[in-house]
Amino acid sequence: MSQTCDIAIVGGGLAGGSLAIALAPLGYDIKVIEAVAFKAASQPSYDDRTLALNHCSCRILSGMGLWDTLAADATAIQKIFVTELDRPGRVVLDPAEMGLHEFGHVVEARRFGVAVSGQLEQAENIEVICPASVTGIHIGGGQTVLSLASDAGARTLAARLVVAADGANSFIRKHLQIPVATRDYGQTAVICNVTPSLPHQGQAFECLTPTGPFAVLPHQGKRCGLVWSVASEAAPALMELDDAMFLARAERRFGTALGTFLKAGKRSAYPLMLVRARQDIRERLVILGNAAHAIHPVGAQGFNLALRDVAVLAEILADDAGGDPGDSRLLHKYSHWRQADQHSTIAWSDGITRLFAHPSMLAAGLRTAAFMAHALLPGLRRQAASKAMGYRGRVPRLALGEPLRYQ
Repeated sequence: MSQTCDIAIVGGGLAGGSLAIALAPLGYDIKVIEAVAFKAASQPSYDDRTLALNHCSCRILSGMGLWDTLAADATAIQKIFVTELDRPGRVVLDPAEMGLHEFGHVVEARRFGVAVSGQLEQAENIEVICPASVTGIHIGGGQTVLSLASDAGARTLAARLVVAADGANSFIRKHLQIPVATRDYGQTAVICNVTPSLPHQGQAFECLTPTGPFAVLPHQGKRCGLVWSVASEAAPALMELDDAMFLARAERRFGTALGTFLKAGKRSAYPLMLVRARQDIRERLVILGNAAHAIHPVGAQGFNLALRDVAVLAEILADDAGGDPGDSRLLHKYSHWRQADQHSTIAWSDGITRLFAHPSMLAAGLRTAAFMAHALLPGLRRQAASKAMGYRGRVPRLALGEPLRYQ
């Protein structure tokens, strides 16, 4: 059995699903290949994690038509407190300094998945092939041919453009032997929801530690999303604690800004690594999202970076007015546009992580000096906040509130 399409997106998770929705209005015949059913408990993208969507990402999602569905379950980030564990200095980021009401919003990944899957089902020019996995890829002759395996048997799918959005362990990236730069941070993020005794009032907290951030993000109602990065060898013991002991240890690390922690949700653990593809395009192929750049969660930049990839690729294809989506000219334009943002975001997250893990007194002095400078200088705070909100370099139209296509 064989099929053809204009664009095949391998991976229907956060990045791949968002891209399909962004491209739907352009009229392409789009196929999304996803290995795990969206409603399965093992679906890796749409789990209990908390997504911190920055200001730029919320505007992109609004332009895609997703935000209206997400808004009712989103919580505004109205102030951010950044500290360093056991050292002086605190930076308070207030959106009022930017002339804004919030820095972004927090949404549960599972709720995001519901919105994405619902919109994919409604789009007439999108077919989701799920569950199905890619077992081979052949590029040539003006198209890319994917070999697929599913419960219905083997088949092939020929596309003018393939987008690999199949995660940090991308099959396509490995199959095509695209080189990657990697760094194992030796850290694991333990993630869950917690309920504090005091209302969060839209406040987000990030304490930077030698083993990664301890972050508390505002969520629906009184809940908060907790991201606790620890040395990987310490993660199993933290996961095995009963809820009472886990909450007590979390309180000791966090302090009393939100009172006491009353309740904890299901915990998950994610090893933290940097994985960056040294090439993000090949002939009739784009590598996007975590397949192109899986980064440390400090500052919550990973998915936000992927959404900017989505917005740029959609804009470039929209400006081509229904031409060949796999044209090498377009793919090189995409790659050139995205390099500066990707490089600076990855360098920032990697640099911050390594700086706070460094045990030397010189590194400690640099960290304290940076905290003092940001605390005292509003211009420096605004610059840092603008970059954290996703406004780095050339900004795609969707992030500016402009239409993908001009009439």
